[in-house]
Amino acid sequence: MQKIRRAAHVAARSSKKTHNRSNSIQLESGLAQTRSLSDLAGDQHRRDEMTDGISVPEYSNTFPLESAGSDHEGHKSRPEPSMASQDPINVSSVRRADTETLGSTQARQRKGGILGRFKRRHDSDEWEDKKSLSDNQTFTFATQIRATLLNSWVNVLLIAAPVGIILFAIKANPISVFVVNFIAIIPLAAMLSFATEEIALRTGETIGGLLNASFGNAVELIVAIIALVKGKTLIVQTSLIGSMLSNLLLVLGMCFFFGGIPRIEQNFNVTVAQTAASMLALAVSSLIIPTAYHQWSNLNNGDGTAALSRGTSVLLLIVYGCYLFFQLKSHADMYNRPSEKVERRHMKVSEGDASRGIAQIGKMTATPMVGQNADHMQMEDPDDDTEKPQLSVMVAILTLIISTAFVATCAEFMVESIDALTATGNIGETFVGLILLPIVGNAAEHATAVTVACKDKMDLAIGVAVGSSMQIALLVLPLIIVLGWIIGVEDMTLNFDGFQVIVLFMSVLLVNYLIGDGKSHWLEGVLLMMMYLIIALAAWFFD
Repeated sequence: MQKIRRAAHVAARSSKKTHNRSNSIQLESGLAQTRSLSDLAGDQHRRDEMTDGISVPEYSNTFPLESAGSDHEGHKSRPEPSMASQDPINVSSVRRADTETLGSTQARQRKGGILGRFKRRHDSDEWEDKKSLSDNQTFTFATQIRATLLNSWVNVLLIAAPVGIILFAIKANPISVFVVNFIAIIPLAAMLSFATEEIALRTGETIGGLLNASFGNAVELIVAIIALVKGKTLIVQTSLIGSMLSNLLLVLGMCFFFGGIPRIEQNFNVTVAQTAASMLALAVSSLIIPTAYHQWSNLNNGDGTAALSRGTSVLLLIVYGCYLFFQLKSHADMYNRPSEKVERRHMKVSEGDASRGIAQIGKMTATPMVGQNADHMQMEDPDDDTEKPQLSVMVAILTLIISTAFVATCAEFMVESIDALTATGNIGETFVGLILLPIVGNAAEHATAVTVACKDKMDLAIGVAVGSSMQIALLVLPLIIVLGWIIGVEDMTLNFDGFQVIVLFMSVLLVNYLIGDGKSHWLEGVLLMMMYLIIALAAWFFD
């Protein structure tokens, strides 16, 4: 009997030890779960901080957590609190904190970051956004004056406009008149472009495109008309050819060079670029054919050349109208396709960059990409927000009229002084028309194209450079031929000097080779700029 009581006592003591050990294990399990959830929330917070600024598609949060990839593995394997624990674990606050952290992170991601949103938008949506912004915006006299005069640093040269007019009025040295009015046209061209863009913001895509087509090369058109009226056909021809050369070689070359220095390469819409280059090839052919006809035809009086030039000019105007319809209507979506952007090169990698880069790549691959290919993701640019008008409609129109009037006045005084400049014998008309005068009309476009190329917006840069050359070839030049026909200037034909035609043909050929692959780098920019310098050197010794 005593043995039985002793055995019962030993069994009871063993059972008590076992129960105490079980409680201890459960308590440790609860503490471990608490630490696991706390560590999980901390890891989630660190991942959010590490990937702050990386945009993901807004629909990524609509998928279940189990299908969201490796980034949500913690949510999938999160242990539930043990019911046997004496200290219940409150996980609702932790989950709520995780949800709030994830939601705020996604809100920041949608706001903008490195990868950004896809840039495919419909034209109607953009127009509605611009219209609503402009309708809600108020303009004051002071803000509009400030926006007009301070929109570009080149406007500091506006003081040259009244000075040039005064110098011509007092019959000062013609060379001084030429130089001052030459400088004055540069900021006036920038102001004219600014006013045109302000008006285009208040219109739709079609009317805005037509405005840009009409006033995009207004300076070249004004200078050519004034020179044509004064009978300076050589200046007209060389200035138009020089504007095409300047845009194709100097402007595009500097875009490739400065945009390609910090990057391995840059991408652009090859279809759009090749379309513009094909138009340029047609324009060059329209110059070669009349020139060859004049050289080898039996008609020595030139009547056949004039008729051929006028008929060809009318056909080129029809082609340009078809191109506008192609760009603005039938194939507008093709021109709105974004190009893949390339990240800047980092010459030196600091400590920790590799781990942060791997973490960012892991975050990007964890989010599913539905309906889009990751290869088409675009780098976000903070300057891609909807542009707001800075002038009212009436002020923009008034600015356009005033700047156009000043451009015409200064251009007339400048053309009047060319004879005095070339009479010195130090410089010829070919160099003035082919090299100097294009600088006046292309200064504003030059600065714009290089600026956007540095921001890796190569589609816009090529549109400014190549598109401007195509506009001169298909719109400005045919208009000048038709105008010469109307006012009776028989010498104004498409029979250009052989030197001008050859250098234009070689330039278009080189540009076609370089843009054929849809990619560019800084070495291609060097090739284009060197080609321009060779032509400038030849023009200096030509006369």
